[in-house]
Amino acid sequence: MKGNKVPQPTESELEILQLLWAKGPCTVRQINETLQEERVVGYTTTLKLMQIMLEKQLLTRDANQRTHIYEAAVTEADTQKKLLNKFVDATFRGSAMKLVMQALGSSNASKEELDAVKKLIQDMEEKQTK
Repeated sequence: MKGNKVPQPTESELEILQLLWAKGPCTVRQINETLQEERVVGYTTTLKLMQIMLEKQLLTRDANQRTHIYEAAVTEADTQKKLLNKFVDATFRGSAMKLVMQALGSSNASKEELDAVKKLIQDMEEKQTK
């Protein structure tokens, strides 16, 4: 799925997507066992959630084997972009500058982080002049 066609995952769905992005294709049991490391989650709850995610086209399922294998159907980058855009729109009235100023102003950014931000700005400025 591309860009704005990425469905918006719930918090629980995002947690499962993050596991699939990190681990690759998994069974419901594998996902459930990993979730169990943090809190009690019933197998049927995980199964139902992943079935809903399949319907929403957040996941794909390989049903060729006895145990179905699920995989993320959306990329991490597309999902992050959609969630960030929604957050910036809702919280900072669409202003990326306000987000960056708040983030840099409320934390102690390291010299390396500040250098990376400067480089990103330089790269963006160079792209605009081309």
